[in-house]
Amino acid sequence: MTTRLTRLDPLSLMDDVFRSLRTPLFDSAAFAAPRMESGQATGFVPAVDAHRDGEDLVLRVDLPGVDPEKDVSVELTGRSLTVSGERRDEREAEGLREVRYGSFSRTVTLPQEVPSDSVTAAYDAGVLTVRVAGVYSAETPQRIQVTRSGSGAQEQIES
Repeated sequence: MTTRLTRLDPLSLMDDVFRSLRTPLFDSAAFAAPRMESGQATGFVPAVDAHRDGEDLVLRVDLPGVDPEKDVSVELTGRSLTVSGERRDEREAEGLREVRYGSFSRTVTLPQEVPSDSVTAAYDAGVLTVRVAGVYSAETPQRIQVTRSGSGAQEQIES
């Protein structure tokens, strides 16, 4: 009887758990890593950081080893912003392979529709930075004047 040993990487398992958590910002189908029957993740699922910068949304996508001009696409459809592409392996190698390759797609649902010219993308040092200008502009708080009604006369209160 032959017993096959599989190397277990606890950090990789924790990474898979955190990546599988759902957040309202990310589409769950795009957020989940593809799986094989053995439970090991396959394909390439780039890490994405998303944060608000004033009225803008800024996405930073880790894409090391990807040619941004040939292998990356940024598309805006309604309120959905999708970064997709492929991480290619040009070498045929056998043995231990921990670097993942393959097609990927990550979709972010925006709080409101924006014109396509408000989306910019730049690639530097293996990181794609996508900025959606003004996507949070409708969420800027508006000051409301409060009035006090008292003994017959109304006074304005500055809040």
